[in-house]
Amino acid sequence: MSPRPRTIADEKIIAAAAKVIGRVGPGNLTLADVGKEAGLSAATLVQRFGSKRGLLLAMATSAAGSMDACFDMVRAAHPSPLAALVAAATDITRYFDTPAEVANHLAFLQMDLSDPDFHRLMVISSKKTLEGYRRLLREAADAGELVECDTQRLARAITAVCGGSLIQWAVFRQGTAVAWVRGDVDAVLEPYRANSPRSARTTRRVARKASRQKRS
Repeated sequence: MSPRPRTIADEKIIAAAAKVIGRVGPGNLTLADVGKEAGLSAATLVQRFGSKRGLLLAMATSAAGSMDACFDMVRAAHPSPLAALVAAATDITRYFDTPAEVANHLAFLQMDLSDPDFHRLMVISSKKTLEGYRRLLREAADAGELVECDTQRLARAITAVCGGSLIQWAVFRQGTAVAWVRGDVDAVLEPYRANSPRSARTTRRVARKASRQKRS
C-alpha cells in the first residue's frame, strides 16, 4: 500500500510555525497551535517532525537551505544590484508587524546561540547572508553604483546594522520597521554611493589603505 500523500507541504507548516512564534514565542509554541494554524492535527505534526524540537530544527534547516535562493529571487526582481541589496537588507522586516513579534523571535535567537544543533544552522545561514550581501555589493561597484570598497567588511556592517536596527525600531516604535531599517541601511551605504559627495573621500581613503597594504 502506498503512503498517504501529504496534503500540506512542509514549507507551509514551517510558515505557520513562524506565525505562531511571532504571536507567542518558541517557548510557548505547541504543536497543537501550529497544527491549528496550518490546518493539521498535532498528531500529524508528530509523525512528520517527531517533536516540537524537530519542527523548530526543520525551520532552522529550511532557513539555511533557502538563503541562496532568497538572494537570487531579490536580485532577479531588481535590475539595479544596489536596489536589490537594499531590498535584501530590509526583507527581514516583512516578518514583523509589531515590537512584540520582534521580542518573540529574539527568543528563537537565544536557542540559536545556546543550542549546538541550532547554532550550527545559524552559522550556515549567517555565512550565506554575508556572501549574499558581498556579492550584491560587488555587483553594485562593478555597475558604477558604488565606489570601490572592501565589500566583505561592508557586508558585515550591513548585517550588523540590520539586526540592531530592527531591535531599535522595537524600542522606539516610530514608523514602520521597514522604513526604520532602510534608513539605517541607507546611512551605512551613503559614503559609498558613486553620486555621494562623501564618496570621493571614501575612494581616497580606500586607495590610501590599499597603498599601505602593498608597501607593508
